[in-house]
Amino acid sequence: MGCQYFDPCDHGADTFTIAIPKLTFGRGCLREAGARAAGLGMTRVGLFTDPGLRDSTYFETVLESLKQAGLDIAVFDEVTIEADDASVERGATFIAEGNFDGVVSIGGGSVIDTAKASMLYGLHPPDEFLDYFAPPLGAGRPMPRSLLPHLACPTTSGTGSECTSISVLRINDMATKFVLANPVLLPQEALIDPACSDTLPAMVVASTGFDLLCHALECYTAKAYTRWDRQDDPLKRPLIQGANPWSDLAARRALEIAGEYLERGVNSADDHEARDNLMWGASLAGMAFGNTGTHLGHALSYGVTHLMHDITTEGYRVKSPFVPHGISVVVSAPAIFRYTAEATPERHYEAASYLQSDLQGAGIDDAGEALAKRLIGLMRKTEVPNGLGGVGFGLADVPALAASSARQVRAIANSPRETNLVDIENIYAAAISY
Repeated sequence: MGCQYFDPCDHGADTFTIAIPKLTFGRGCLREAGARAAGLGMTRVGLFTDPGLRDSTYFETVLESLKQAGLDIAVFDEVTIEADDASVERGATFIAEGNFDGVVSIGGGSVIDTAKASMLYGLHPPDEFLDYFAPPLGAGRPMPRSLLPHLACPTTSGTGSECTSISVLRINDMATKFVLANPVLLPQEALIDPACSDTLPAMVVASTGFDLLCHALECYTAKAYTRWDRQDDPLKRPLIQGANPWSDLAARRALEIAGEYLERGVNSADDHEARDNLMWGASLAGMAFGNTGTHLGHALSYGVTHLMHDITTEGYRVKSPFVPHGISVVVSAPAIFRYTAEATPERHYEAASYLQSDLQGAGIDDAGEALAKRLIGLMRKTEVPNGLGGVGFGLADVPALAASSARQVRAIANSPRETNLVDIENIYAAAISY
């Protein structure tokens, strides 16, 4: 079944490329930061983190390890939750003035994404901030072939940014997020220490856990790479290239981990087995979507964070309005997969089985409903908001939400089912509550 999904198509791609960093996983591995950074040739390090982590034991572990390795260190801690262009511009100045030969990042996806983009903008500043973004948003300016070596140390179990060549940034003037993607942004190494998840509040684990789940689910159900146009220049082949046999491997295991451990990890900080597995699942899902791309779940999430108002989320110390990324993705997910299952029911049925959905008596044609019911059940068991209504939206907001998300052209095109503005409106309408 998997091989048939990648059958050749006229004018379609006949090759795919995989890129992942060198990974080290295990409790206590943050103590290796100094040796790993030195091994990458670093002598003067730009260390990225956020204000909330600056006084944490995890940051201190990395800092002390870098010092013991004899490295010169300067710290940048002006990263905002949900990375934006303003923090990247500050980070770019830090990079441009710092005379660094390497970067270490410790934090969630916002920290890692900010470090990636700060190197790009600090070392190779464009005329306009949006120049590096793909059309129609930006000019699609070519990126350089290399940046500084980057050692990424994630502290949350969701984004998988340590394994991707993607930086997701909120453009403040437009009040929405867009994706900056290029192989040059991929970190060279990652240290994944699941002990970092021990102190995460339940709702943070829920949000990041649903992010990893949706990364894996969107990758596994994405349009096959053979249905994207063939790219004659191999150096221009994007890693956001559609589902492929390699990404299937990582996405399948990430789905199994989410199905088995997400509820447990949210509901008990003492369940180290669950939280350790979620950290590993996040990296696996990052490896998958970093070499596939996401589709409608993430595309529609950006409409939510663009138009959110008068809302904050438990477990996050930020001012209103704020909906964490994973929550913004999952509130529409049940409606999305009911919709996309019509195009590739077999893939959706397989994904539902990996996620431990109840498939008793269900056939292939029931795949979308079975998958939606499993997602809704997990949402209820982890007490995340019930659909768009749970984060402050109603039917009157649907046209504006759809118009906002329609700008996410590449992600929408990666959906297995061709999707237009009316389709997006219908999905949002179906996602108000479950």
